[in-house]
Amino acid sequence: MANIWVYAEVHNGTVDPTALEILTKARELGDVAAVALGPGATDAATKLGEYGAKTVYASDDGAYDEFIAQPAAHALAELAGQHNPDLLLFANNYDSRDIAGRLSAKLGVTLMGNATDLIAANKARTSIFGGTQLVDVDLEGSPALVLVRPKSFEAKPAEGGSADVEQVSVEIADDLKKAKRVERHEEQASGPKLDAAPVVISGGRGLQEPDNFKLLEQLSEAIGNAAVGATRAVVDAGWVPYSMQIGQTGITVKPGVYIAVGISGATQHMVGMKGSKKIIAINKDEEAPIFSIADLGIVGDALKVIPQLIEEIKSRKG
Repeated sequence: MANIWVYAEVHNGTVDPTALEILTKARELGDVAAVALGPGATDAATKLGEYGAKTVYASDDGAYDEFIAQPAAHALAELAGQHNPDLLLFANNYDSRDIAGRLSAKLGVTLMGNATDLIAANKARTSIFGGTQLVDVDLEGSPALVLVRPKSFEAKPAEGGSADVEQVSVEIADDLKKAKRVERHEEQASGPKLDAAPVVISGGRGLQEPDNFKLLEQLSEAIGNAAVGATRAVVDAGWVPYSMQIGQTGITVKPGVYIAVGISGATQHMVGMKGSKKIIAINKDEEAPIFSIADLGIVGDALKVIPQLIEEIKSRKG
């Protein structure tokens, strides 16, 4: 059986959800271990074990959280040298990308980015040309390093899963403590997180101006338990913050219902939302590409349709 490791970020005692998704898939492919570094890592071993890790290499040393990337990359290089994993998987987020890139350089092995599926311990899948084609990639080198896109798998606990904890004892030299994290800021939201909401309402250029995003917020409130996202075009224009961006270079969402408002359907955007169970598109251009993947399409001016939709929802909730 292949020896597969998953690097699991831990923040404020909470395991990164993408690590649990990756563990769920990884346990189908071989024997799975997890690596957790930083405050709360040892306590996180219970959760990691529930999702398939048989062993958790853990250290609660605050240096891994205080200093960016270098301490973690060094520790992973040391651990890899001791235990020789075949495959090391990372979530495709900021900190993990930084660590994986540095580890690739340290070990002299190839790093594959943006994987959307794991076919075997030596083969992964990704999308190219804006998500229009899928490519299977042979993973070479030992260990193979792969960054996995969030929401590629559904996180499911393993039956009777538990993990043994092995404490990591790696010296972190002063020359690895260069870039220091002085503050961690998390965007506050009144509703559910964008990547966890059962309903996502996303706006594009068809909303015409930034103030019209208030209509989407009103629709979100009317529906309840919904979140508002956006296309890259409106993020680049400064209408809304990057944290709302959905697409290949933003967040991937797979809600029960996705409502695309004034979005033409560029492939870059559709990569991030086409896994939604039901897609509703509102656009005045009947030839808009978004209609090709929509379960329900409304051809009309979004600025006229949305207020009517809000009133209808409110009247039915009455």
